[in-house]
Amino acid sequence: MSENSTLGLGPTGVFLGTFTPRLDDKGRLILPAKFRGRLASGLVATRGLDRCVFLFPLDEFTHIHERLRRAPLENKAARDYLRAFLGHASDDIPDKQGRILLSQPLRRYAGIDREVAVVGMGSRVEIWDAQKWEDYLEAGEDAYAETAAEIFDDM
Repeated sequence: MSENSTLGLGPTGVFLGTFTPRLDDKGRLILPAKFRGRLASGLVATRGLDRCVFLFPLDEFTHIHERLRRAPLENKAARDYLRAFLGHASDDIPDKQGRILLSQPLRRYAGIDREVAVVGMGSRVEIWDAQKWEDYLEAGEDAYAETAAEIFDDM
């Protein structure tokens, strides 16, 4: 068995796939079993882009934080971003059932109530309100092929 398989990520070693669990009454999310191994030692949840929540494994968040620390303090846009990104961040360790608590400010930011989409995005996981995720996918469907051509033409 490969190291990645023991982490629950499969042979690719990255977060992949979309799962649709529900939040419980306390705002807890049961992480997909496939993602739990990589997140078991801890994670950071924070404001994502496009009104979703980002979940980072601790080591990935450490790399991102190192990059953010280099942002010049005199740059107002950088300060504003750091305030939103780090000011809303919370660290957590999943419980024995693989549950984490999504804070009320993060749920409010992403418009999350009960139905969620948990989306593997390689080095991170995104948590969306399920309907907003479906709307996002539908709205971007026409541009999908064009974007793919742009991305892969540069490789």
